[in-house]
Amino acid sequence: MLGKVADFLRAAELEPAERATLDQGVTVRRGQGCALRVTAVLAVHRRLLDLCQVLDGTAALPARRKARREYENRVSALPAASPR
Repeated sequence: MLGKVADFLRAAELEPAERATLDQGVTVRRGQGCALRVTAVLAVHRRLLDLCQVLDGTAALPARRKARREYENRVSALPAASPR
């Protein structure tokens, strides 16, 4: 998850599982910015992505809109859990 998305989510109202996911993430420097590496089930990623929908609005900064789109692309590329 890109740093701009993580910063936005840290300020949002999150459930305990989502907050724990962000707190356990590892910050990695990437070029000029940073990324937060988090390990979570796909459902948590999708919930966090839903909370970021506000960043798609026209009032959001272009960099934040791009960060949200990239996070969405990464979540969409994750393999779905196979039923057992």
